[in-house]
Amino acid sequence: MKRTIFFLLLLALAMVAIFLAIVLGELGPWYFAWLLGTATIVLCAAAGGAMLDAQDEHASQSAADDAR
Repeated sequence: MKRTIFFLLLLALAMVAIFLAIVLGELGPWYFAWLLGTATIVLCAAAGGAMLDAQDEHASQSAADDAR
């Protein structure tokens, strides 16, 4: 049953993709590149923020260890 629901979900997604390809026509690749680029920038920014938090946490732990 779970596999059937998953298949139907993918089928619906394919139908939406085909519909968008028909409606957008020549502009489809441009919108795809824009969405992909936006997602990439957001993920890079999130990764940079996570790395900055990890570096700050490491620096504060090192400072606390040095103070002892």
